[in-house]
Amino acid sequence: MSPLNFTHILTQAVDELSESSSYKGLFHQHTDGTPLPSARALQDIVELSRAILFPGYFGNSTVNSRTIKYHIGVNIERLFDLLTGQVLAGLCFTGNGECACCTELQREEAALIAAKFISNLPGMRRVLATDVAAAYNGDPAAHSFGEVISCYPAIRAISNYRIAHELLKLGVPLIPRIITEMAHSETGIDIHPGAAIGSHFTIDHGTGVVIGETCVIGNNVKLYQGVTLGAKSFPLDADGKPIKGIPRHPILEDNVIVYSNATILGRITIGQGATVGGNIWVTEDVPAGARIVQTKAKK
Repeated sequence: MSPLNFTHILTQAVDELSESSSYKGLFHQHTDGTPLPSARALQDIVELSRAILFPGYFGNSTVNSRTIKYHIGVNIERLFDLLTGQVLAGLCFTGNGECACCTELQREEAALIAAKFISNLPGMRRVLATDVAAAYNGDPAAHSFGEVISCYPAIRAISNYRIAHELLKLGVPLIPRIITEMAHSETGIDIHPGAAIGSHFTIDHGTGVVIGETCVIGNNVKLYQGVTLGAKSFPLDADGKPIKGIPRHPILEDNVIVYSNATILGRITIGQGATVGGNIWVTEDVPAGARIVQTKAKK
């Protein structure tokens, strides 16, 4: 085939791919002067947040008790700048493939949100400390808190979730979902930032865990790999499209354990202290203290 024929093929592809009908709903219309969410910047934000929350384990490993205030101060300053820019990008993103024009008022709002987020980091660290303790105390293979923080995918996924959840509570669109999907890609654990999760939460092994948007999880809850906390059905609007935002995922009360590959669907309640065995499909309420296990095969 001659170069001329290659040129014709390439030109035809360009023409077809440039037709507006082919990219409807898939095209982001950039506006000059309007920031775009950046995966690289958001990864830096997550890494900075982890370095602040778990100093010495993430970020600069040479930090010590004499230099910790300096290192945290430097990280906080950089986090504020990066987060302000990304929050602004989220506020300006309309969700319909275009960016709204960013105003000075939005820039001020983004800086305020970033400052509020940073002010909540001490509380976030306190809760994450309980998650680390739950992972350590619940796993005989764990030899130290340091091993849990450094090695366990659950801590990475839960820390991303807690960062994203805080941003969601502060009214930031889009960015929280990107942050939890980063953890999903890194760990195989899929936690929607809209879920409400209490303290002392842990996920053993973790691969394949799914926690839906409207889940409510109490304190001292433990999940094993492959657990799905999902929706049973999706109520539809007049146009036949799923209605957004309604409660449709399970509630797990305090001290619940769910073993591997259990699937719990719908707005049901797993009562306090209940245990759900592995490889079980649950679509009805489970009483407090109950043990739900597979029935033995009859001979």
